[in-house]
Amino acid sequence: MVGTVLVVAAHPDDEMLGCAGTLARHIAAGAQVNLLFLAEGGDSARLDKTDSQGRAKSIASITLAAQRAAALLNASPPQFLSLPDNRMDELPLLEVVKSLESAISSINPSIIYTHHAHDLNIDHRITHQAVLTACRPTPCSNVEAIYAFEVLSSTGWASPTPAEAFLPNRFVDISPYLEKKKELLGCYADEMRAFPHARSLEAIDALAHLRGAQAGFSAAEAFMIVRERVW
Repeated sequence: MVGTVLVVAAHPDDEMLGCAGTLARHIAAGAQVNLLFLAEGGDSARLDKTDSQGRAKSIASITLAAQRAAALLNASPPQFLSLPDNRMDELPLLEVVKSLESAISSINPSIIYTHHAHDLNIDHRITHQAVLTACRPTPCSNVEAIYAFEVLSSTGWASPTPAEAFLPNRFVDISPYLEKKKELLGCYADEMRAFPHARSLEAIDALAHLRGAQAGFSAAEAFMIVRERVW
């Protein structure tokens, strides 16, 4: 799992919900892990647009949480594109892609983790589409693999139609890193909820053990293979 890894997430906390254990494995193996967030997070989308002070405070809080989580993970300092939260559909896709292409070019990753194409959250869906567009498999591309992760409270809440369901076909053993994942999510305490909410530590545990049992592990994170290039 050595190489340069990039997580392209819509919002801070998505990266830890989706693949914190796998990222910890990458780092333990000597990989460089980079985190890129496309949209603002926190409560910025739910606050009144005229409440500029409240929005700035919310964005500052979630930005600090993301920086703390990256430091605890031993990842590179995160990058933020600061696109409008839960309103990325108001932007031309080309604008999102151009910003993403610039960041990807500077990082030059070999592996990318991003959202499932059919999450409930609109920003997640646009992030997925932007990643695929920015990482078109041209001969000069250095991206060898793209994997889609699942985010509790978005992936599982989407329409369950067969064509759009999250059907994992890659399972990563995170048995030694499950407690680390929960510690990392502690940086996002304001974003977590009490059980039985899907975005709770109990639900994180339950999903990790379910995905583990599906692959013969004690705990796992599951992904859909979007693209793999094998030389």
